[in-house]
Amino acid sequence: MLLLKAERVSGLDEWVTRTVAALTSEQRQAHQMVIIGLHFAARPVGNWPSFPAYLEHLAALEPAALHDKLMQMYVRVRHAEGVLCPTMLDEPVPVDLEAVLANPEAYVAFLIERFGPEHVDPDLERRAYAYVVDPPAMQALIVSHLREMWESYLAPEWERVRPMLEDAVQAAQQLDLAGKSDLQVARLITGQELDEEKWGPVFARAGQIVYVPSAHIGPYLGQVCARDVLRVLFGARLPDGVAFTAPDLSRAEILVRLNALADNNRLRILKLVSERGEQSSLEVIEDLQLSQSTVSRHLKQLTATGYLVERRCNGAKCYKLNPERIQGTLQALSAYLLGR
Repeated sequence: MLLLKAERVSGLDEWVTRTVAALTSEQRQAHQMVIIGLHFAARPVGNWPSFPAYLEHLAALEPAALHDKLMQMYVRVRHAEGVLCPTMLDEPVPVDLEAVLANPEAYVAFLIERFGPEHVDPDLERRAYAYVVDPPAMQALIVSHLREMWESYLAPEWERVRPMLEDAVQAAQQLDLAGKSDLQVARLITGQELDEEKWGPVFARAGQIVYVPSAHIGPYLGQVCARDVLRVLFGARLPDGVAFTAPDLSRAEILVRLNALADNNRLRILKLVSERGEQSSLEVIEDLQLSQSTVSRHLKQLTATGYLVERRCNGAKCYKLNPERIQGTLQALSAYLLGR
């Protein structure tokens, strides 16, 4: 999914942007089809010991099982704007699947009704329709593409970052989590001030919460909801206060923070907010004469990294400087390079 977001989101690990650049146009189209158009068919539900084991599972399924899995999710998932994880309805919405799959336009109309026009790419879904009504072709595409991605790109990178991720797990296991709420635990592990209004309901619905350190997600958080299991993806890090030595982890977190500062426009935004106090996104756009999409991308990275604090004000998003985060970055860099 990160490969598909690389052009719209700044601050992801360099491997992501480098891999996107290495993909052929055919690989990019297949990747978008598998990860977006056939998402719920390709997405795992449950656990496997390895990615190759999951690929073998997909290859051994009856093709109709993938088709049924996809359509069952479409009639049970309920999407709500502003909700981090879509909820699963206890009972599927009554749908005439024969009518839905009668032609590409009916299929696209069904998806727009279920998820809203802003979350559906009609052209992509029209192409996906050809696979949805041809389960053997859908299975062949999913398995062949994921296997190619694993062997060519993902497997070598997994082996490279695996020791660092194992360090992140060991460090997090040293935290004393006794008596702490789910939100407090999440803040300790991820190092981010999670918004209680957004994350509280998600944690409340989860029967199990699994934290997944990532070497590639940068300053952002990701979430994958499957049944009653919530998986929270976060940048691999050393939790504060843990006596654990892992130079690779320290360096990775410093790089994420410095990446946010290594851009002229992001520094201009920080300087503007520092001098004028809290600013709305519209004020930033007007003062710096940048496009809305550019400012939105920069503000998202600066907020995710913790340099700016975001809040709602008069229906808009407003941002103020977080001096403690800036000081913390300088201290982390000093500790890493100077030992103090």
